[in-house]
Amino acid sequence: MLAGWSSAEESPSPASPGSTVRTVKVTKTTEKITIDGALDEAIWQRAPKIGDLRQRLPNPGEAASERTDVILLHDANNLYIGVVAYDSEPGKIIGTRMARDARLNADDRLEILLDTFRDQRKAFYFATNPAGALVDGLAYGARELNTDWDAIWDLRTRRTDQGWTAEIAIPFKSLNFPKGSPAWGFNISRNIYRKLEEDVWSGARLETPFLQISEAGRIINMGGLNQGIGLDVRPFVAGSWLHSRAAGNNDFDFEPGLDVFYNITPSLKLTGTINTDFGETEVDARQINLSRYSLFFPEKRSFFLEDVGVFDFASTGPEPPGGIPDTGADVFPFFSRRIGLLDGQEVPLDFGAKLTGKVGRTDIGFLGVRTGSTSFAEEEDFLVGRIKQNLLEQSYVGGLFTYGNPDAGQSGSTYGADMRLATSHFLGGSRNFVFDAYGLITDNEGVSGDNASYGFSARYPNDKWDAMVVYREIQENFDPGIGFVQRNNVRMSRVAASYNPRPKDFLGIQQMFHDIYYTRFERLDTGQLESSELYVTPLDWHFKSGDAIHAAIDYARGYERLFEPFEISPGVVLPTGEYKTNRFRAGFATARKRPLSGSFFISYGDYWSGSAERISASIAYNLPPHFTFSLKTNQTFAHLPEGDFDAQVHTSTISFAVSPRLTFSNLIQYDNRSRNLGWQSRVRWTIKPGNDLFLSFNQGWINEDPGSLRFNAQDTKLSTKLQYTFRY
Repeated sequence: MLAGWSSAEESPSPASPGSTVRTVKVTKTTEKITIDGALDEAIWQRAPKIGDLRQRLPNPGEAASERTDVILLHDANNLYIGVVAYDSEPGKIIGTRMARDARLNADDRLEILLDTFRDQRKAFYFATNPAGALVDGLAYGARELNTDWDAIWDLRTRRTDQGWTAEIAIPFKSLNFPKGSPAWGFNISRNIYRKLEEDVWSGARLETPFLQISEAGRIINMGGLNQGIGLDVRPFVAGSWLHSRAAGNNDFDFEPGLDVFYNITPSLKLTGTINTDFGETEVDARQINLSRYSLFFPEKRSFFLEDVGVFDFASTGPEPPGGIPDTGADVFPFFSRRIGLLDGQEVPLDFGAKLTGKVGRTDIGFLGVRTGSTSFAEEEDFLVGRIKQNLLEQSYVGGLFTYGNPDAGQSGSTYGADMRLATSHFLGGSRNFVFDAYGLITDNEGVSGDNASYGFSARYPNDKWDAMVVYREIQENFDPGIGFVQRNNVRMSRVAASYNPRPKDFLGIQQMFHDIYYTRFERLDTGQLESSELYVTPLDWHFKSGDAIHAAIDYARGYERLFEPFEISPGVVLPTGEYKTNRFRAGFATARKRPLSGSFFISYGDYWSGSAERISASIAYNLPPHFTFSLKTNQTFAHLPEGDFDAQVHTSTISFAVSPRLTFSNLIQYDNRSRNLGWQSRVRWTIKPGNDLFLSFNQGWINEDPGSLRFNAQDTKLSTKLQYTFRY
């Protein structure tokens, strides 16, 4: 039954008095909808469309080159999104990936944002391509996206002689939203990759990328939604077999577990886990650390990724453009990989609970976890509390508390406060500006003084001009027990500017990038300069074909002072002293829309006391939409008076997708530092949304004789996990 409608219209925006926000009324229906990609139910024909999409790229505000019809429906249980993506050249539609949460940036694709609270700060993200890949995640903060979060939802796509269609059903039980609110933030974009064209429903401006939630429009008539009692119960069974070559024995493990999700209110969720198993997670990408500081590895475990944006803190970033080195001084007061992982070994999680959501205009997050005891770790309790009070359009002030330390015999707490002032209407125009500030202090047993970290950043992140100023101080005894810092006893400052014009009809160039970044570290105890780098990108051209010259003559002038000897490679020890370097970088990448694509980067010049060449190269082959293959290599060849060395990491991925719900993936990695060759093979079968079977096989080999090509088998592990979701 059609309940009435109104076409897309403009209405006053509550965030920006005097401006307008695009609005559409969602059609309410009681008719049964079968998700098959056909859009053949009568309601799809009768319901109104949301209105035209407009170009954000390459010609902002102009009519899209291809027509896109979008229709929104809902019944009591689901939001339905139907899309007809017309294409005048259907044979050139690109859809190469099927795997869950695949990277679709080289495909034609649809992307959807649902800002269910209309707070312009975080949103649910859904995406697909003509092959029907299911991609979902959480958008939050300064245009950040985490696709490791998985929702229960369904979609089907079809190719036609006029283009392609998508039919999507998102259950309201998979979302959090305020009770009784009839309006949500909404946006949808269509990317036509062969044209490098992005069409959006709301916010067709270069300065506002799709993930900028504040630019979303509004959907209304969202009343009468059913979340049931808001309870998801997900029991699972997990088993593993481990053959230890060194001990010559076999270990078997088979245990049940339980995950529970309960909406205390429509906007406040309690998540619980018992006897947690992380057998479905991928192994980490190999890295060789040639710096004096710790490497960062991202979180991949689903329990910790639920509502991850709540725990985001203003002591990280801003992220520089691709190719520009990070500062290496981000501060994470809470880093979930410190829980349940110790020195690369897994520590069992006996149980955990997390409360996340909103109360009015306040975001809250509380986490409590108990880890079990093992031969290398004691039983530990960990607590995290986070609160954000939302202000103005996109701003907040917040506080954070953590307790716990996984290191043996250690305990401690961290206290902090932060703020963000952000706007997309800086100085009254259509420009973005973000100011962050934070302060943290740690309270660890036996430590007093020099235990704080604080700083600020200001960024002007716009399409043609991008600039930032960052200041951060990390004192010598600052040690967040369940946090992460790469270096301490330093004062860091960074200033940067980028000029990125889009010339018209010049050599087929889409956009040109020119960057200057200067970063400086001073020791707090002596005031001496510890390191600095001036990085200049005079030529970075991205072409309308999708190819790019990312670097022609990038220049980096560096300075390092060693206050104690540094063993950069086994047997190669750099003495104390000052090291001044001048390095250059060049590189290009071919368009990923082609079946065969690749990239190549080389940097050369001074390296510590000598010289080095660094090579990074990749090649990828797609046989869409089922088969993908890639090979990547990163190599450093150093020539130093203290000794020559080379560091190599080689990675290959081979993936085969029977369908978007049954995928096989293989990850093969080798590094010459550990001389270990590793292979992980994973199968994921989504029996139906919410019910999954995972199989994982891990095998290692080691090259015990560096002068030969002989590899000896190491440990072998086979893991399986079956989970089933009951929704109430």
